[in-house]
Amino acid sequence: MESGKDYIGIGCGAVILNEKNEILLLKRSKTARNKAGHWTIPGGEVAFGERVEDALLREVLEETGLQVEIIKLLSLTNDLIPEENQHWVSNQFLCKIKKGIPENKEPQKHDALHWWSLQELPELLTATTKKSIASLKKEDFS
Repeated sequence: MESGKDYIGIGCGAVILNEKNEILLLKRSKTARNKAGHWTIPGGEVAFGERVEDALLREVLEETGLQVEIIKLLSLTNDLIPEENQHWVSNQFLCKIKKGIPENKEPQKHDALHWWSLQELPELLTATTKKSIASLKKEDFS
């Protein structure tokens, strides 16, 4: 059975800002589970028995090499991806970097890693990323 398809998948994402108030995004590769070519915040699937916060810290480290600190829960999303027959519920957290320099640690999953100005974002963003950025702007956490 596959999470997100055979049952609702539980995910997590990190909204990470740098000192210039830019957001860290990864570009999904053509082999990504969904939304290939779209930019997304770092994150991924919560494993069975894993706390959401622990999954977030693990996923960010695996994808970017960064150790982050969770500041607070930013948003909760419920995303249906009908064209790919998927359903995901995800928690997004505002995070700050504790240690490390971001790099693309999973080139098989991501084509690029880039800091983006909140005023000049790429067009292709995942729905979860769009909602996370909207929550960030609405709450003025920046």
